[in-house]
Amino acid sequence: MEIFALGEGSYSVDATKKFIPFNPETDSKKDRPGSLFIHVNPFLIKTADDLIVLDAGLGYKDTRDELLLHQHIRNAGFDPDDVTLVLMSHLHYDHSGGLVVEQNGKLQPSFPQATHVIQRQEFEFGLTGKSSSYHAEIFKALQANAKIDFVEGSGEYKPGISYELSGGHCRFHQVFRIEMEGQKVFFGGDELPEPEQLIRKFVAKYDYDGHRAAELRIQYGKMAAAEGYICLFYHARATALGMVKYQDDAFTVTPV
Repeated sequence: MEIFALGEGSYSVDATKKFIPFNPETDSKKDRPGSLFIHVNPFLIKTADDLIVLDAGLGYKDTRDELLLHQHIRNAGFDPDDVTLVLMSHLHYDHSGGLVVEQNGKLQPSFPQATHVIQRQEFEFGLTGKSSSYHAEIFKALQANAKIDFVEGSGEYKPGISYELSGGHCRFHQVFRIEMEGQKVFFGGDELPEPEQLIRKFVAKYDYDGHRAAELRIQYGKMAAAEGYICLFYHARATALGMVKYQDDAFTVTPV
């Protein structure tokens, strides 16, 4: 397998749920009171059979009106039209904005040839518009123009790719394990979003079930350490791909 972090940059987000680009070198956190500061890293994995995107970022464009996500895929040596699978941990906007792109005033799938693997109840909830964390217009565009494989609960999607309904960060969140070609990869979405959360062990207020999410982080960290998984950290500041070690009741993460 070949694994690439497709860093989409840093952002601040406040109570309005708007994501504003934030450059740590030129911008000051003091100018954005009440904001969380996050980093966004979709991932690309090339296997013998598939070109896989794991979560799709915010969907921001560059100065040429091209998706940053598409540009990063090209920089990795691939064509966005060759993506065959899009694996979605959940559908909050910072993970799903890049699923679509605006063309001639209409939203079209960013990966028209791909199959999108999504928890059915997560998709159905996103369509209701009951939470500002979800943008229903994205899901309507996918529903009309993209191939979606809805999964429920936990299981094996295809040989070497399994999904698990975890339900900590949001009610129908899922995580993925990819095991093939002598490598093991774990993608925990927002239940293992950055090494710091694993190392510092805290309960986050922004999780649907903070205590469950905190427990899952420990569970996934111990599993990754024991079984030799490469962990993909979607919101990592620096270490987007890491190997986890667990010793003396403490975690360490080494960049891959």
